[in-house]
Amino acid sequence: MNPRALLAILWNAEKALDLMATARQLGLLERLDAGPVSLTELADVVRARPLRMYKFLDGLESLGLVRRIQPRDELASAEYVSVEPLAAAAEAVLGERSIERDRDRYPWRELHGRLPEVLRGGRDATFAWPPKTADDVRGFEASMAAGCPPIIEALRDVITRGRWLDVGGGDGTVAEALAREHRELVVDVYNLPAVEPLVRARRGVGFVGGDFFAETLPTGYDTLSFVRVLHDWPEDAARALLVKATAALAPGAQLVVCEEFRTPDRLAVQFFWTYFLIGVDACVSRLREVEWYTAALSELGYVDIRVIPGAFDVVVATRGSRRTAP
Repeated sequence: MNPRALLAILWNAEKALDLMATARQLGLLERLDAGPVSLTELADVVRARPLRMYKFLDGLESLGLVRRIQPRDELASAEYVSVEPLAAAAEAVLGERSIERDRDRYPWRELHGRLPEVLRGGRDATFAWPPKTADDVRGFEASMAAGCPPIIEALRDVITRGRWLDVGGGDGTVAEALAREHRELVVDVYNLPAVEPLVRARRGVGFVGGDFFAETLPTGYDTLSFVRVLHDWPEDAARALLVKATAALAPGAQLVVCEEFRTPDRLAVQFFWTYFLIGVDACVSRLREVEWYTAALSELGYVDIRVIPGAFDVVVATRGSRRTAP
């Protein structure tokens, strides 16, 4: 989509979302996902007039969401199929428990229309990073938990047994989900002491309090993970955390990194935070390409470095026997 077309869509974003909400409400998305499905069938299902349904589907096609197959000019010859699965995507964005609805509760409107002032440093976002008060912690961790289902899916077959330390593991949502599925998995969450009550409320999850910048990481674990942690910090800080993790792991142990690696799709999903965090200098929020992580792990002596694609891409590496680079 060229810039002119993209900006036209953005200008009409409310109308575009209305189209998608209607398609979801009427049960059209599942039929498009299973398509090709004829215009006649789609119109009959919702008792719509064919020409009106044609124009409705033109709207979805203009968004790049569906593909039209029409060998002849007659409306009855038109068939449609989703370009990528739509039903799950619409649920993630438009559903009652969507991550976008959760994000919308943040005070982003305080920035709206004031970005020139924000960019010049004359105005800061009213977002505490790192979270400072108990309310800040609860609010932030609840927001992060809203985005956990695809992460749980990505890690389900990666972390399955042994002792696992989830560094910066939020309120334990991911840890609890995997511990429930894998009986041979013993998991602790390492996080700031203020998060302890949230983690302790999780079944089958232990807690280790600490500050991963000020302290060494605990030892004795078979797997150590960073899930949506490293991109929040500058490159030297992110590398320092990898060094600490390496020092804490015995040769043969596993390091897992699950991030929103920098791709066009990830940047789009991350757009809210990109916008909202413009005025928060304490948070880097810098999505990096997966190659940054694989190169850093290789330099630190890891072996069998694998990138596992999925709902979230995951990097898995085995701690080698040589000493950690400083």
